[in-house]
Amino acid sequence: MVATAFLDLVPMSRAEGAVALPGSKSISNRTLLLAALAAGDTTLSGLLDADDVDRMQEALAALGIKVDGIAGTRDFVVHGQGGVIPVKAARLNLGNAGTALRPLTAVLALAGGRYEISGVARMHERPIGDLVDALRALGADIRYLGTAGFPPLAIGPGTASAAGAPDRVTVRGDVSSQFVSALLMALPILTANADRALTVDIAGELISKPYVAITTHLMGRFGVAVEQEGWRSFRVPAGARYTSPGSIHVEGDASSASYFLAAGAIGGGPVRVTGVGRRSIQGDVAFADALARMGAVIHGGDDWIEARAGRSLNGIRIDCASIPDAAMTLAVVALFAQGPTTLTGIASWRVKETNRIAAMAAELAKLGATVDAGEDHLTVFPPEKLTPATIDTYDDHRIAMCFSLAALGKVAVRIADPDCVRKTFPGYFAALATVVKP
Repeated sequence: MVATAFLDLVPMSRAEGAVALPGSKSISNRTLLLAALAAGDTTLSGLLDADDVDRMQEALAALGIKVDGIAGTRDFVVHGQGGVIPVKAARLNLGNAGTALRPLTAVLALAGGRYEISGVARMHERPIGDLVDALRALGADIRYLGTAGFPPLAIGPGTASAAGAPDRVTVRGDVSSQFVSALLMALPILTANADRALTVDIAGELISKPYVAITTHLMGRFGVAVEQEGWRSFRVPAGARYTSPGSIHVEGDASSASYFLAAGAIGGGPVRVTGVGRRSIQGDVAFADALARMGAVIHGGDDWIEARAGRSLNGIRIDCASIPDAAMTLAVVALFAQGPTTLTGIASWRVKETNRIAAMAAELAKLGATVDAGEDHLTVFPPEKLTPATIDTYDDHRIAMCFSLAALGKVAVRIADPDCVRKTFPGYFAALATVVKP
């Protein structure tokens, strides 16, 4: 496939329509891995068709875990291995998929074998040291192949065991919630044949709590009931092991919903997304509440959410710790608000696909905004009139998608490297075209 250098979006004046969302990335990769570790076969329906999920499926295939597609659908049958990894030596390249690299690191470190795990250059700049320290405390054998604290990693040949592991392990919660999720998903490898529980204690404030809630919810679907004391500790009971629930449906991606809901709020609407609703297990559905605070009119049901413009959009101050991905969309919505908008609780942006705080500040300024950026906040002062701009995307899918909304300010917007949306939403620009009007 030939990469597209840029995509020109013409000035847009209105948004109205409906979009069926692709499956959630977070749910897709978690369910693939849990199904692989479970006893029995699991049918997954509605799996996301995107690069991050492709990387997980490729890794499972390399590890000897069979995943069969059902022709004409996004449904797959995962043949679970009951906590065993069949292939004991492999080299895995996970690209820039944190939802694949972090959990697989934990699982392989506790499963036994010799493995090398790597990714793209940016993945090698994303920290993993806190997860590695916790796994080493459990007896895992892990070495850094480059810079200490970052991938690539060599795992094995030493093997962790429940008998040699401590009862409790501590991991920092203020860098990435994926460290906590990865540990929790891997622990049943040790507890399955153990007569004692294992507890994960959180050091510091746990960020992105809803993503950990997704993890514990899905572990429960696979038969492992995680016992929780607030957000300070998580206990996997003695004897806990994964068993197949038979089938699981992957709900639509709530982070992807944010772009279309924002389009409805900015461009008049109504715009409706289907596949995710008020009963979603994803924290990013709270983005709709943030839009409502800004003045949008929101309606929703069990499997849909709809947004349309109210009288006007107003700037707000909001803690985005529970919606870190969807918060990027709020930063672009702020261009259309009256008064400044301040996003806090976004420190994790700095260790994502790019340094999102710096990148968002730079691209918002191109459109005419005044931006105050700090370690954990971003304040956007909207311009009187937007300026046409070429948006650099930094190989970051979310920057490409959220800045496409700037064209609703009746200005031309050029999106550099639009193919980067392949990471989570390959059909994004085609979907956007169905609801916006030049």
